[in-house]
Amino acid sequence: MLAAIDVGSNTVRLLLGDVVQGEVQPIAYERRITRLKGGQTEDGLAQDAMDRTLSALDFFSKTILKYNPDAITVVGTEALRSAANRKQFVDMVLHKTGLDLKIISGSEEATLSARGALSVVAPTPGHAIIIDIGGGSTEIILTKGMDVLFRYSCPLGVVRLVEMEHGPSVDDFIGSILKDLSRELSARHLMETACCPQTSIIGTAGTITTLAALDLEMTTYDWRRVNNHKLPATRIDEYIHKMTPMSVQEREQLPGLEEGRGDLILPGLMVLKNMMQTFVKHELIVSDFGLLEGLILQSADSVAIH
Repeated sequence: MLAAIDVGSNTVRLLLGDVVQGEVQPIAYERRITRLKGGQTEDGLAQDAMDRTLSALDFFSKTILKYNPDAITVVGTEALRSAANRKQFVDMVLHKTGLDLKIISGSEEATLSARGALSVVAPTPGHAIIIDIGGGSTEIILTKGMDVLFRYSCPLGVVRLVEMEHGPSVDDFIGSILKDLSRELSARHLMETACCPQTSIIGTAGTITTLAALDLEMTTYDWRRVNNHKLPATRIDEYIHKMTPMSVQEREQLPGLEEGRGDLILPGLMVLKNMMQTFVKHELIVSDFGLLEGLILQSADSVAIH
């Protein structure tokens, strides 16, 4: 058995699982919304955000002990890459929990996320755009088979968008960022591949799996039903129209929408809608798997070697 923890900008997640014939078989899964990036300034992560995240990691470390896995991998992503006090936080995690937190690069994150997300999409698409809408950033990965052709990280994280108080409207901001993305793809002669009707668009991580849970009206989350769930673009428009006039509390009463996501779901849907328009896609394939499963698969490779 193997364990992996992802310390994200909005959510801290733990997965324990086995790898059978190249596929991750989850055994236990935990997550806590801690908003690590919430309130981040030039001085670094906010103290209360670090405290919330440390508390979650302490709980996870105790959970892991019950399973005695062969290997434990703990990674931090965008919130920690951009934090001035990241070393202080890494040291705090080691001291309080015994967990060895590694901050991975955007390139490593893309490769691992793509491997995890694609591992459950059947059949594996020849080309795919994988979208991971996180708390601090949105990651876009263009793949050919399992190989990453292009990766791009843009500041369209849902926590960041919720906290935007000044400047252009969220819609204009999203549009501006996606124009930059289109220019990058065009400069590398990949825009045509991205927009090709045969290139699938696959969504992973919180916003998109929450959308799938809403669409399936799940009162108890089941990753088996979420994997390969297909959402037409028209359904995304319907959810935006439905939830825009609702309060945060009203949204969180909807089956499938967990507490803590009521204010985040709408900006996430706006990013997704604009992304699908940019790449001329009419249907989204959902993958519950991503970075955590990629870490488990990588860890399994390492354990097999040793």
